[in-house]
Amino acid sequence: MPVVPAAELSSHVGEETGKSSWFTIDQDRINTFAQATNDHQWIHVDVDAAARGPFGATIAHGFLTQSLLSHLTVESTLLPDGAVMYINYGSDKVRFLSPVTVGSRIRSVSVLKGVREKSPGKLLITNTVTVEIEGEETPALVADVLTLAIMGDSE
Repeated sequence: MPVVPAAELSSHVGEETGKSSWFTIDQDRINTFAQATNDHQWIHVDVDAAARGPFGATIAHGFLTQSLLSHLTVESTLLPDGAVMYINYGSDKVRFLSPVTVGSRIRSVSVLKGVREKSPGKLLITNTVTVEIEGEETPALVADVLTLAIMGDSE
């Protein structure tokens, strides 16, 4: 994970801070997510029906793609050095723009949108994260991802 001194983080607002490695979405992952969430809609889990459907194959759940942000953004999100932990604080303005068909490769691209002190020793960091699909113009997802950095000896 890329880090900079906390005092310098705000100077990077508006900058692209990184891209993750490509990550393949396979049917086993889709099926496991369906099992965990009880979302067994045929466009996700019925390979034969989905092949005849509107996307020509099964597609990942939108929430599966969103849940992978924790993994994908480790490589692409700039964070302050010296934090004792980083906490997922949520997402704003999440949009699912294009389906992720089985076998596709995705990656995240992060742009630092804002940094503010939420309370002493706690920085709220907002990154606009775009999940790209390899070979496609339209991204799978765009969201403002919020991370709370707990600095130093803060409780």
